[in-house]
Amino acid sequence: MLKTKVTEMLGIKYPIFCGNMMNISYPSFAAACSNTGALGILASVMYRKPEPLREALHELQALTDKPYAVNVNLFPMLKPVKQIDLVKAMIEEGVKIIETSGHEAPDKYIPLFKKNDIIWIHKCAGVRYAKKAALLGADIVEVVGWENGGATGRYDIGTIVLTPATIDALEIPVVAGGGISDGRGVAAVLALGAQAALIGTRLLTTQECPIHDNLKKALINTNIYDTTLIMRSLNATHRVWNNEAAKLVLELENSKSDQMEIFNVAAGAKSKLMYEEGDLTSGIISVGQGIGLIHDIPTVKDLIDRIMMEANDIIQNLYNS
Repeated sequence: MLKTKVTEMLGIKYPIFCGNMMNISYPSFAAACSNTGALGILASVMYRKPEPLREALHELQALTDKPYAVNVNLFPMLKPVKQIDLVKAMIEEGVKIIETSGHEAPDKYIPLFKKNDIIWIHKCAGVRYAKKAALLGADIVEVVGWENGGATGRYDIGTIVLTPATIDALEIPVVAGGGISDGRGVAAVLALGAQAALIGTRLLTTQECPIHDNLKKALINTNIYDTTLIMRSLNATHRVWNNEAAKLVLELENSKSDQMEIFNVAAGAKSKLMYEEGDLTSGIISVGQGIGLIHDIPTVKDLIDRIMMEANDIIQNLYNS
């Protein structure tokens, strides 16, 4: 078993974070991830108000007795939510690990984190942002390289460079993600000095993932070239599956269309429609370049066990060679 500073801090069996995903990381899915020994993460922004979030936390807590985290989304939103109320609800419901992510530092929430002994994890896509989070008191920083699905940041730095650069700049533990789909990727970021690996895209094609089977089957038939970057013109670059909706976003960007028209095509409501009804053209879905390494639809437990067995074998073989 691979023990690291992060597994010991969080009380998890495996050095794997199961990436937070909007309209996907519901209680049942987060619990399935945590029950494997990895860290499951609930997406709080889906609930928008404290009471629905409390209900989701109760459901999650009933489904797992293992550590889990809750994400606080600080990205710009068409319909902003009052995040401070969500954070207070998390703390009142006994959440002990909070992950923040987005375009801004969570300055206003940090006193609450510290007062209530919350383990605060900040996710970002650049060394400068990681340094800022560490300076503000983050306990762990996650960094995601350019291969990552979803927000890729401004600098287009790959995981193999961003990971050691961030580790060199910080004194707190670093978790690394971006393109990790199997045990080779986990072993690689651990070798670079990360204390855990962040995995998102690979979890989309698991049996418990709450997206339509049409979408899962389409994703396992993609290759490493089937992603694209959208919304760069809006300073909100995201890596997504290169489907019809993504192509339309790029066409609108190239024709310098109104940003609201672009956001409407990329809206989460349309992605949710694709997840629920299986219409592969109706919305976008964030996926990393590691999508081309995915070829089956296992249970979350079988996947995480397989990834860790492969990572252990690779590390042991390197040690013995």
